Amino acid sequence: MEKAIMSGNEAFARGAWEAGVNVGAAYPGTPSTEILENLAKYPDVYCQWSPNEKVAVEFAAGAALAGARSIACMKHVGLNVAADPLMTLAYIGVKGGMALIVADDPGMHSSQNEQDTRQYARFAKVPILEPSDSEEAKEFVGLAFKISEEFRTPVIVRSTTRISHSKSIVTLGERTPHKADGYEKNPQIYVPVPVNARRMRIALEERLGKLGELVCHLEQNVIIEGSSELGIITSGIAYQYAAETFPEASFLKLGMSFPFPDELILRFSKTVKRLLVVEELDNFLEEHVRALGICADGRKYIPGIGELNLDILEEARRKLEGRPEPEKKPVKPSPKVPPRPPVFCPGCPHRGVFFEISKLKPVVIGDIGCYSLAVFPPLSAMDMILCMGAGISSAHGVQKAETGQKVVGVVGDSTFFHSGITGLLDIGYNKGRLVIFVLDNRSTAMTGHQDHPGTGRTLTGQPTHEASIEAFARACGIRRVVTVNPYDLQHLRKVIKEEMEADEASVIIARAPCILLEQSRRLGEPVSICRDKCKTCGVCLKLSCPALEKHQVPDGTFTIAVNPVLCRGCELCIQVCPTGAISKSSGEKGS
Repeated sequence: MEKAIMSGNEAFARGAWEAGVNVGAAYPGTPSTEILENLAKYPDVYCQWSPNEKVAVEFAAGAALAGARSIACMKHVGLNVAADPLMTLAYIGVKGGMALIVADDPGMHSSQNEQDTRQYARFAKVPILEPSDSEEAKEFVGLAFKISEEFRTPVIVRSTTRISHSKSIVTLGERTPHKADGYEKNPQIYVPVPVNARRMRIALEERLGKLGELVCHLEQNVIIEGSSELGIITSGIAYQYAAETFPEASFLKLGMSFPFPDELILRFSKTVKRLLVVEELDNFLEEHVRALGICADGRKYIPGIGELNLDILEEARRKLEGRPEPEKKPVKPSPKVPPRPPVFCPGCPHRGVFFEISKLKPVVIGDIGCYSLAVFPPLSAMDMILCMGAGISSAHGVQKAETGQKVVGVVGDSTFFHSGITGLLDIGYNKGRLVIFVLDNRSTAMTGHQDHPGTGRTLTGQPTHEASIEAFARACGIRRVVTVNPYDLQHLRKVIKEEMEADEASVIIARAPCILLEQSRRLGEPVSICRDKCKTCGVCLKLSCPALEKHQVPDGTFTIAVNPVLCRGCELCIQVCPTGAISKSSGEKGS
């Protein structure tokens, strides 16, 4: 059979295609983004970016109820958005197979919180599968469809950052076509009004019981015999770390971790003298093992915060075996290097907006996107971030507290369509008095420049209706709607001042494409600094542009220079320089 090296996300897409998936939907979010991007490359599958994860799950549910095989993909916080339809869909059930591929982010590499999707499986009473490598990622999607169709239930497939982005060998197969056979009208099982929902609730528990019987005999839940001294219960990527750290141990490796395989856990526990539960994030399995009356260790040795790795597991083994902490060898001091905090890219259209906002010192409620970087000095122009869309809703709440403070809310264009419109409707309906910025850089930039309803292109690049932020704002009842070029600081400054002084809500749309949409894109020629005019006042450095460099000189002072490789010619520094030392002309001038 043909084999390939694939990331977990590529393997999820391959597995869905081989299993005959008909439709897929997602909202991009690291670490899950590449699943749908890769699935869209295969023939015979309809794929779409949905405005948000709730819509993606509802869309996939509709397709599954029509007999199609469908997937919805998202990161862990996206499942929060989609939780509403998931909870009731578990009651209603599905007809065609439906898989929710959810990627957790232990260690918060690109997320605002750390949460364990397994808790949602238990909450919604739906099964969850946990692949431990790319081969299983491919295999488990097909398994999810089979379980889904047999038990008429949505199935969650849990990934993590390490599974999604690490690569391993995958055996490729052929596609098994699946044809949707149509929606069956049956309101008694598809309409959960109370009289029907009470019956569905009972059926849900019965289904869970049958799944509990299946999980004990599923070949993906396997006992790997080793030493009888130590047994380890584990799942997902945690298995890889544990297997490398405890090669002699016996393992109960769970590919399907919920419903809990009680009979299998009890049988395994009787074959070993000591039991250790190794899992990433919550002590989900450990709590249940202990509830079964089994003596087991877990959180005592395995931390529940952050991403696991071999060093953590080696330390856990040392403590488990009661060995003394090894003497730490002296480490040669590393050379002193300047800190490198994350900053906006050179030429980023967001930079000027936050530069001007920060000077007025309002309360700034931000959102999820590249613009969260505005929290860092020297811009220091972000006061709070909560979740997608809260840059509008929470800002409204701050304003309604009536403290007399000026309030600014900030969202991006993709976030606006994701969950910003309802918050703006709230402002229009309830007569809010604040300024909302929509930073429209023409893409879902932070996750890799995916399209959204405002770009005029679909996931596959086809032209489509381009939703207007201005029209939505006015439809929400906002009368003051202004569109600005964020590179024109003089006009931007005037607009911000006017709108912040207004006695009603306003929306300022700062529109300019992300500078990275075209890798070699320049807005103009690199600027230069005339040293004779430069007073090293540092005003330009407050832009936090990587192309502006501060150089120490032998006499203890410093000079400011432009790195022509990084400079994208946005000319913001020209506009803020109080001495006119920065210009478009090439080459530094003066001594």
